[in-house]
Parts: sequence; C-alpha cells; structure tokens
Amino acid sequence: MGNTDSKLNFRKAVIQLTTKTQPVEATDDAFWDQFWADTATTVQDVFALVPAAEIRAVREESPSNLATLCYKAVEKLVQAAESGCPSEREKQVVLNCSRMLSRILPYIFEDQDWRGFFWSTVPGAGRAGTDEMDEDDGARPLAESLLLAIADLLFCPDFTVHSHRRGPDSVEDMQSLDSCEYIWEAGVGFAQTPPLNYIHDLNRTELLRLLLTCFSEAMYLPPSSDNNILNPWVTFFSSTENRHALPLFTSLINVVCAYDPVGYGIPYNHLLFADYREQLVEQAMQILIVTLEHEGGVAQRPASPSSMEEQESTGPDNLFVNYLSRIHREEDYDFVLKGLARLLTNPLTQTYLPHSTKKIQFHQELLVLFWKLCDFNKKFLFFVLKSSDVLDILVPILFYLNDARADQSRVGLMHIGVFILLLLSGERNFGVRLNKPYSVHVPMDIPVFTGTHADLLIVVFHKIITSGHQRLQPLFDCLLTIIVNVSPYLKSLSMVAANKLLHLLEAFSTNWFLFSSAQNHHLVFFLLEAFNNIIQYQFDGNCNLVYAIIRKRNVFHQLANLPSDGTSIQKALQRKRKSPDAISRTSSQETVSMEGSRPAVPAEPGTLKTSLVAIPAIDKLTEQSQVSEDGTMVSVPKPDSHHKPHTDHCATAGASDTESTSGRDNEDVFYTEAEMERRRASVASSTASYWNPTPDWVLSWKVKLPLQTIMRLLQVLVPQVEKICIDKGLTDESEILKFLQHGTLVGLLPVPHPILIRKYQANAGTAMWFRTYMWGVVYLRNVDPPIWYDTDVRLFEIQRM
Repeated sequence: MGNTDSKLNFRKAVIQLTTKTQPVEATDDAFWDQFWADTATTVQDVFALVPAAEIRAVREESPSNLATLCYKAVEKLVQAAESGCPSEREKQVVLNCSRMLSRILPYIFEDQDWRGFFWSTVPGAGRAGTDEMDEDDGARPLAESLLLAIADLLFCPDFTVHSHRRGPDSVEDMQSLDSCEYIWEAGVGFAQTPPLNYIHDLNRTELLRLLLTCFSEAMYLPPSSDNNILNPWVTFFSSTENRHALPLFTSLINVVCAYDPVGYGIPYNHLLFADYREQLVEQAMQILIVTLEHEGGVAQRPASPSSMEEQESTGPDNLFVNYLSRIHREEDYDFVLKGLARLLTNPLTQTYLPHSTKKIQFHQELLVLFWKLCDFNKKFLFFVLKSSDVLDILVPILFYLNDARADQSRVGLMHIGVFILLLLSGERNFGVRLNKPYSVHVPMDIPVFTGTHADLLIVVFHKIITSGHQRLQPLFDCLLTIIVNVSPYLKSLSMVAANKLLHLLEAFSTNWFLFSSAQNHHLVFFLLEAFNNIIQYQFDGNCNLVYAIIRKRNVFHQLANLPSDGTSIQKALQRKRKSPDAISRTSSQETVSMEGSRPAVPAEPGTLKTSLVAIPAIDKLTEQSQVSEDGTMVSVPKPDSHHKPHTDHCATAGASDTESTSGRDNEDVFYTEAEMERRRASVASSTASYWNPTPDWVLSWKVKLPLQTIMRLLQVLVPQVEKICIDKGLTDESEILKFLQHGTLVGLLPVPHPILIRKYQANAGTAMWFRTYMWGVVYLRNVDPPIWYDTDVRLFEIQRM
C-alpha cells in the first residue's frame, strides 16, 4: 500500500512541476524533496510517471524549474558522495536522483539551446552548496560535479562496495578512501575476489546507467567527418580529474571478463534466480566501449579552469584508453581472452534440454570491446594470435555472421564481425592458425564438411555472398580480401571449400556481372590472387583445389578470352537478369546442413534497427604490405594518382587493380546506408547515361588479369590427368586426387610473386562508422527502461523493419 501512496505522491509532485508557471525557489526543500526523499519508486516507475511530453513542456514553458530540478538532483548526489550515504534513506535518495536524471538528460541533450546547461556554473552555489570549499571548486560546471559524484559513489562502502571497516564505530572517510583497494572483481591487476552482494550490483547498475545517459549526448549530434570533436562528458570522466579512473576501469573489465552466465551449470538455474550480475555486466560493457571510443584530447568546450592545465604527454589523454593500452602481463591477457571467448561462445552452446542454459544477448558489445583491445593494445593482438586460442574467437564470429546474413536489422553485426577478421587476417599467424582441424561442431546452417578452420571460414563466406541479403554487397571486397590475406598459409583445403571458391569465381566472372559495374571485376582479381598464392606457396597439400581448378578450367579460359568489343558488351548487358543481385545460387552443390542448425531468417516484421554510415571502399580500409623473404612486412606505397598507371608486372598489377577508382569516399560527406541505397537506386535507374562500359575500359583491366600461373598449371596437368583417365579408364576422382597429391610443378610455374597482404588501417570513415554502430547498439539494447526512445536522436535514424 505504502508503495502506491509513494507513487501517487511522486506523480502529484510531477504534475505540480509541470503546471507551475512561476519559478520555484531552489531553497524550497519541501517542494524539491518530493522527487527523491519520500519515494520508493523503481526506475520503470520514474519513466512511466514522468512522461516525455511533460518534460518537454517544462523545458519550453518553465525552463528555470527544469534547471533547478537538475541542479538540486546533482547537489543531492554530491552531498551523498561526500557523506558516504551512511543511512538507508540517503542511499534511496541517491537511487531516486539517479533515476530522475537518467529520465531527464536525453531531453536536455535533444535541445541545442540546453546542451550547454550542464557545462555552465550555477551562480552563487559553491560545490554542493557548502561554504568550506575552495574558491575554484565553487566554479565547477554542473556536469563535472555530477561525474565526480558518480565516480565517488561507485566506490562507496556498504552502498556499491564491501566495507573494510574494522569495528561498528569506525567510519570510512570518502575523501581519503583508496578506491584501488575496493576494485569490484579479481582479474587484471587485482587478486582478491570480493564477496558477491546483489544489492551492491543493483546500485552499481543504477549509477552506471546514469553515467551512460550522461555520455549519450553524442547521440544528439549528426554524423561528422571531423574526428576531433570529442564527447565532453567522456573526456572529463576519463581525465586525471577523476581520481577513480584506474580502479573503475579495472572493475569494469574484470566484472565483464570474470562473468560466467552458466554459473554452476545447474539446468534452468537462470529461470529460478534473477541474475543481477548480468545487468551489471551489460552496463559495464557499454560504459567500457563508450569510454574507449576516442584516444582523447581536450574536448571542444570552453574548458573550465580545472581542465586548462597542461596535459602530460604520457600516452593517450583518455585514461581508459591509456590503461587498456598498458595491460602487459601474460596472465592478464589470458584472463581477458578466456573471458571474452567464454561469453562469445555462450549463445552457441548446445544442450540436450531446450533453453536450459542462459544465453547472453550482449555479443555485439563484446565484439566492439575485443576490437578496441586489439586496436589499442598491439601486444594483446599478438598474444591472441600466438596460440590457437584465436580460434575460440573466430568460431563464434563465423557463427554470428552466418546466423545474421539474412537479417537486415543485423547488418551492423555483420560489419563488425568482418572488420575483426580483416584486422586479424593482416597478421601471418592468423593464416597459420586456420590450419588447425575443425572438430567442434557448432550447429550452423552450412554444408557438412571435414576439414580445418580455413574450410569453415570459406564455407561461411560463400554462404554470406550467395545467400545473404542485398545490403551485404559492400562487404564482398572485405570478405575476399580476408581470403586473399590468409591464402598463402593454407596447407590443405577440403573439397567442399575448394568447390565453393570455384563457384564464387564462376559467378563473379560472368560477362554481364563483370560489365554491369565499374567495381565488379575487382572480385575476380581477389579470387585469382588467392588461387595464385595457394598454387605458388602451398601446392603440395592442395590437391583438392587443383582438381577443382582443372574441373572448372573453362571458367579460366573464358576469362582469358573475355570479349571486349562494343557489341559483345551490349549483348552481355542485355542478358543481365532483372534481379540486381548478381550471384547465381544454382550450380553450387548444396549438401545437407549440419544437424541441429536453424536456417538464417530475415528480421521479424516490426524489429527496430538503427541506420549506419556507409563504410569506405576496401582500398581506404586497408594498406598494402609485401612479405619479404625473412617474413617481415614492407609497406607498399600507394600510387599518387587515383587512376592506376598500367604496369607490366602482372602480379602487382593484378593486386593494385583491386583499388577503388570510384572516388566515392574522397568526399567528406557521410551517407547513411539508407542514403547510399537511394543513391545506388538513382544511379541504377540512370545506368544507361551513368555507367557505360567501353572496350577500352574492359581492356584496361583484362590485360592485368593474373592468369599466367593457373594457365601454366592447366597446360601441364590437364593432358596428364586426361591421359590417366583414358589409360586406366578412370571415373573415380580419388585416383586422380592421389596422382595430383604426389605431383609437382617445381620449375614449371612462373617465378613466385611476392605475397601481398592488405592490412586494416583506421581512418575518419571507419571511426564514424564505429561511433554510429556503437551508439545504435546501446540505443537498441536499453529498452527497460527505454532511456532514449522517442527522443530526437540525430546520430542515426531509427527504422522499423
């Protein structure tokens, strides 16, 4: 009953606030205390009892009351941070103020005129209204006071951390407390495991939700090519002003990486007990990825005197990035990698009892965190690739890619998965690790095969290209670049994978596909480069691929004899099918899918998705490196002109011809994918006037097709194979494979070309893509309560499928 009364009183206070036309004095505590002192409302209650329309009405009609409400709520949090919340009532006040601010902040951010409010100082009110504060502290902007109070409260004994008090009378002083002794979980840099306390977990979750809401101002600014615009909230919170930056960073990463959703392995335990740790892990993960977005610097705000001091140049200004980049102990790397692999693999685990184990939902945030680790800590990346543990990350990524390929609402997940594999494929060790046999049979909607992790990768990529939705086409270049990068190290492809690669070549080399776009021939160059790498560097173990090439030799002959006269080009284009997606789904011998797998399905109608900016073309995403004889990589300089000069050396010409000549990403404009779609559609409708393939254009790249190695192989092996078949009357391919296995082409092939690796390189385009993707994930994952729903977000569009 009391709870209903408190809700009623709270609602009455809200109505009073929205109907008052006169400003209420900040000193009228009786009025303001109604919002946090006497209520026991949950965060869901606050969202229900403070409707969006009423917040906007107060913002427009009585702005001084909204300003006072925010100021008073921050004041309460600052006072609590100083006193250490000794009583239950004070703890409840902190939670109520946090909920109230989480509700109001998005409406402050959506209005351009209000955005500077939290960065202004409240006249005449010293920090927390106390007299004994220093002069300069009195001038702290409200945002800084709020962020420092949240940081203090996250290490408040008996509220968010376990108390270390010696006796009942001793009090822990919040100002002198060393928060490094109160880290939330054992792991990186901290050995003690504090006792689990679900109340502490809930309180931390509430404060982290408020912190995430503070950081979300970024959602209300449109995408921009200026990568120097920093989020002032994140910049301040991750600066030396925050004395808890190190213990908080450590607490967040340890809570995430130590989490085990399966717990003690009791079936259905997640249905019996609420898992408060999971909510904390989700919020911790989102705070981590948002704070790690930028290396830092000084935010674009009139800086307060406190942040004007000279920054020391010891690594990134952003302390979260700084600490992440400085993790260096092997046992810490092991703890982080094992933790991330365990969580990424969780949704894949199969049990005999349906729904008996908990499945986590935050794999997208995990992938962003893994990306950040590899990007900011190169030693971690090398540690990952040093052992076959990298495969524990690879398999779940391939699972997610395969599962999401038909679902347009998960196109961002497809991109982040492919980006991670592109980053890993730039390192030799990744290609070497892929030779490990694949024995864990995760149920995937792919043909059954016996082989290595490389086979798994190729089979999944083939599935994405041939049966994914249309909006994945911009990723084809990336998928094939990954295959090219690993190809020199693949010792033995299975027959299934070899046939898939040949099927892709067959589909991409049809005349009408090659002529229908300025970029399509790049896909053929990538595949030929992969075949050349395997033939030149791994011929001995790859009889399956050699056999597949011999069987499909007509594809290579057709490419070599590609017609380039105007009549043939027009004929091919007239034959172009009505459907714009190019890949033939037939002639790829589809076999039975793995047992227990579910087919990839489109999004349910009504599913919400957020738009993304378009990704840069592959030559902007990567830089070329050549592998020298001693295994080191030498960067290959990019030609100055955007249009490549003709070169005689066919291998490098073939490689460089996969560069983009579209010039679309030389513009400093960021198109959302929806805009790109519209642009493509308008281009397609005016194809006749816009894209007109000429004989000169076809010849310009046809002469560079790197076909010599394969043609030489066919010239030597086809007569031998045909002779065996005739002499022995063979129709059984196992005999032919045995012959190919023991054959050699030493001295018969052209001189091996240098291995060319395309390594991922960050740029403004990918930085912007990550920002829109990350905040889109955060927006969609916070639905209870729906923090940003129905506010005027500008970083992306919210679309309903």
